[in-house]
Amino acid sequence: MKCVNHFGGYLCLPRTAQIIVNNGQEETAAETGGGRNGNPIIRRTPADHLPARIQCASGYEAADQNVCQDFDECAAGTHNCRLDQICVNLRGSFTCQCLPGYQKRGDQCIDLDECVLPPFCHHRCVNTPGSYYCQCNAGFQLTADNHTCADINECETSNPCAQLCYNIVGSFLCQCNQGFELSPDRINCDDVDECRASNFICQYQCVNEPGRYSCLCPDGYQLVRGRNCQDINECEVGHECREDEMCWNYHGGYRCYPRNPCQEPYVLASENRCVCPVSNPLCRDLPYSIVHKYMSIRSDRTVPSDIFQIQATTLFPSTVNTFQIKSGNENGEFFLRQTSSVTAMLVLVKPLAGPREHIIDLELVTVNSMNFRSSSVLRLTLIVGPYSF
Repeated sequence: MKCVNHFGGYLCLPRTAQIIVNNGQEETAAETGGGRNGNPIIRRTPADHLPARIQCASGYEAADQNVCQDFDECAAGTHNCRLDQICVNLRGSFTCQCLPGYQKRGDQCIDLDECVLPPFCHHRCVNTPGSYYCQCNAGFQLTADNHTCADINECETSNPCAQLCYNIVGSFLCQCNQGFELSPDRINCDDVDECRASNFICQYQCVNEPGRYSCLCPDGYQLVRGRNCQDINECEVGHECREDEMCWNYHGGYRCYPRNPCQEPYVLASENRCVCPVSNPLCRDLPYSIVHKYMSIRSDRTVPSDIFQIQATTLFPSTVNTFQIKSGNENGEFFLRQTSSVTAMLVLVKPLAGPREHIIDLELVTVNSMNFRSSSVLRLTLIVGPYSF
């Protein structure tokens, strides 16, 4: 605009306005007419001393001070913006803008897909009409900025594992204590039946327990090294034999035998040795001596197996010694192998299952050059234990 002095005041007119003064005299009235290029023409007449009412260009309106000021089409509602647009007033005009999250295409506003723009979201972007929001992958959570994803420590927040929980980025792992294994759901723990896993974990009997197992031994045995069974020597730790009896321990138990095993007509000559005096007529056809021995073997011992050696205790010149099983071998479980002129070995040739007691008479027959014959017997009491250990 340009300022034009006037009677008692001034006028603000467009810079392209032309001012014509009639006959060089001041005009008292102003009239606006069409000029070149559509510019307003102000005519002054001396007849009127009052300033003329100003006419303003499009987009402006006359103010009380007879000046042109911007006309707010948005406030007046004279704009032509669509319902989904925002009217923004400009000097002398207005413009239609789209709501946030929309972009103008022609005269329409379409949704702006923020998810195709440079990444706003750490993991996943979800577009919505006029906006968007961020999502995180499983095992993560959205931070306060609503864009970044942080790992969730499931072991601290929910502890989903039945026993041991280990956090990893975006997830977690479950593990089990010793004696348990992870179930198919990868969360819970199932007891491992160690007894079914191996038949050799215990020497005698395996008992499964939650998370562990234990071994048991039968009566007469004690557990050693957690799995093996060792015979208890009841003759040393406690027995119920009488004073006239001796305690004999075997695998899995003990037995009481008389301290004097001799039966008529034999008499006790020394410990476990019975003799039949030659002065007694009843001894004529009987072995001169019977020596009582005791031994124990395990059940199902491998065969053939040497188990006992017999030896002549008295040596005479010009004599021949022979050994034989006199009794106790009715089923052929034993064989007596002579190893020298004065020794022989008792061999087990068939497996024996216990508990069982065998009484075997091993006879030594001595013949001298005068055909004098004498014999002595070793009476072996063989106890087979109930187990193979």
